[in-house]
Amino acid sequence: MTLPGLAPRAGYGGIVAVWASAAVIAIVIGIAAPAEWRAAWMPVGMAGCVILAFVVQLVQGHSQGFLRRMAASVLGAFVVMGLIGLGLGLSSLFL
Repeated sequence: MTLPGLAPRAGYGGIVAVWASAAVIAIVIGIAAPAEWRAAWMPVGMAGCVILAFVVQLVQGHSQGFLRRMAASVLGAFVVMGLIGLGLGLSSLFL
């Protein structure tokens, strides 16, 4: 008699963690970088989010849904950083 395998966890915690870290990275870039260098540092922050997404998803150890979780992590981080970058760009126009 074989025992059924445990159902894998959903993995949404890792996705949300990457989104939250993208927000923190974008805010740190907005505070630390001069206004003329913010646009140059945003892709560097996004690259860090992609690497973080790989690490988080590989640490979970589930191969099923890996591409879906990676896509959700990276796309969400892109949207979060894009919205914060848009806010930073508009604030630099009006201030």
